[in-house]
Amino acid sequence: MTKTKAYAAQSATSPLAPFELERRAPAADDVQIRILFCGVCHSDLHTARGEWSGTLYPCVPGHEIVGRVTAVGARVRNFAVGDLVGVGCMVDSCGHCHSCRDGEEQYCENGFTGTYNGPMYGGENTYGGYAQNIVVKESFVLRVRHAEKDLAAVAPLLCAGITTYSPLRHWGAGPGQRVGIVGLGGLGHMGVKLARAMGAEVTLFTTSRGKMADGERLGAHQVCLSTDAAQMAALAGRFDLILDTVAAPHDLNAYLSLLKRDGTLTLVGAPPTPHPSPNVFGLILKRRQLAGSLIGGIRETQEMLDFCAAHGIVSDIETIAIDYINAAYERMLRSDVKYRFVIDMATLA
Repeated sequence: MTKTKAYAAQSATSPLAPFELERRAPAADDVQIRILFCGVCHSDLHTARGEWSGTLYPCVPGHEIVGRVTAVGARVRNFAVGDLVGVGCMVDSCGHCHSCRDGEEQYCENGFTGTYNGPMYGGENTYGGYAQNIVVKESFVLRVRHAEKDLAAVAPLLCAGITTYSPLRHWGAGPGQRVGIVGLGGLGHMGVKLARAMGAEVTLFTTSRGKMADGERLGAHQVCLSTDAAQMAALAGRFDLILDTVAAPHDLNAYLSLLKRDGTLTLVGAPPTPHPSPNVFGLILKRRQLAGSLIGGIRETQEMLDFCAAHGIVSDIETIAIDYINAAYERMLRSDVKYRFVIDMATLA
């Protein structure tokens, strides 16, 4: 066991503060990683503050991890000391269910093991990336091929990147497809970049006039102010796929009406309370689909990282010191970041 400095929440009402945890010594199939950067996700905040049920305390969040390998187990073949690697939202799964065999570990029927807060359906606690190092099974470690100067901005790809890449790939975003992205935050800005790189015609939907120019800068072909009824009406029946990244309850009918026949509205934002139920006729009269998507499997996450490296895609970030994390959480609640905080873990030393 190795003592490791970290930041943890001791309860739903306590701020994150310095904490010391113990990491296991690397087993034969394990990779030990010195964490260089860790992205800050809304999921971190929801979990640390007990807003999603089942938080295990003390809670060390962080599942957008980039680091360097410092040790490997005897059976590790794909990584060596010194390699640049990433760890996303999962560090294990059952490995034998239908989803795991298909390389879709995020849908493991027995519950994947989260990088923090233990297995998805209860069990021993796990501690995430707000820490100096982490030990992870080789099969859940990802290779990072970006330049070292971009490593901080690569970290959010491990959650925000794959959360948007997976549904874009699954529903065929590409040349000849019209794709809408709802919301320009940590997820939405990655959705715009990825859909554009895939060759789709991209429209951003935002409630903020102040984000319209940024949407075009990030790659949207057009930006629609979703509070403007005339702008929305002009786009009715136009889209093959709309990716809704907003993590607050809102009217889904407004976006369902923008889909073509057989179009799909996919939800990736996770609001704390349910969306109002959509009108069924908006679905059945055009055979439209309302769907959801959860991160991506390890194989697809590696594909996403390689795609981003090949296309020069990283997240737009603000780098912070670890002792700024509580202030960063408050700013996240105000959407006061463009578009992802990333912790420089050297500041933990």
